[in-house]
Amino acid sequence: MLLSYLVPVVLLIMLLAASIRILPEYKRGVVFFLGRFQAVKGPGLLIIIPGIQKMVVVDLRVITMDVPEQDVISQDNVTVKVNAVLYFRVVDPEKAIIQVENFVNATSQLAQTTLRSVLGKHDLDEMLSERDKLNDDIQEIIDSSAESWGIKVANVEIKHVDLDESMIRAIARQAEAERERRAKVIHAEGELQASQKLVEAAHVLSANPAALQLRYLQTMADMGSKNSTVVFPMPMDLLEAFKHMKASPAAQARTDGDAGDAS
Repeated sequence: MLLSYLVPVVLLIMLLAASIRILPEYKRGVVFFLGRFQAVKGPGLLIIIPGIQKMVVVDLRVITMDVPEQDVISQDNVTVKVNAVLYFRVVDPEKAIIQVENFVNATSQLAQTTLRSVLGKHDLDEMLSERDKLNDDIQEIIDSSAESWGIKVANVEIKHVDLDESMIRAIARQAEAERERRAKVIHAEGELQASQKLVEAAHVLSANPAALQLRYLQTMADMGSKNSTVVFPMPMDLLEAFKHMKASPAAQARTDGDAGDAS
C-alpha cells in the first residue's frame, strides 16, 4: 500500500526537479512551446514543462573572439598575414537563436571575410599607420551585418600584421631614405635662412661703416682668445692703390732698355 503512494511521489519530485531552472543575471532563456517561440525569460527561477516546453540558454556577456590569421593581399600587391580580436555580445536572444543556427560560428566567419575584404582595399602603409581607422571600418561592417542576428559588435582590434623578411628590409631601407631626405631638406632650409640673415646683416653694416669696423675688431678679439697666431687681413682698398700707382722713372728706363736689346 505504501509503495503505491511512493511511486507517484517520486515521479512528481523528479518532474519538479526537471522543470525547475535557475538562470543567473547574465543569462536569458529562449522558451519554445511545442516548437513555437513563446517568450524570453530570466533571470531567476523558471519552471519549464518537460516534453512540452524547451528552453535554450543564451549568455549576454561580452564574448572575446580571436579571429584566426588571414592571408591578405594589399592594394599594392603585398602579401601579409593579419590576425585580430573581436568583442561582441547578444542583445536580442530571440534573433540570436531563431535567425541563425550558431551565432558564434557565424560571427567568426563574418569577421574573417570582412577582415580580408577591408584590408585588401588598402595599401601596406595604411595597414601599418592607420590601424584605428581600419578597426572602425571593420567594426561598422560586421555590426551592420550581424544586427539581424541580434548581435552587437563592441570593438575590433587588429593585433598583428606579419611581413616577410624581404619586405621588412625594404621598409627599413625606405625609412632610412626618408630620414636622409628630411635631413637634406632641413639642411637646405637652414642654409636658406642663414643666407637671408647674412644679406640682412650686410645691409645693416653697409649703412653704417663704424659698425663694420666694430665687427672687424670683435672678430679679431675672438681669434686672439683661441689662437696664439693673429692674422691681419689686408684691406682691398690698399691693393687698389698699388694697382693705380705709376712705375718709377728708373724702372721705366730699365724697361725701355730691355725692350731695345730685344729688338
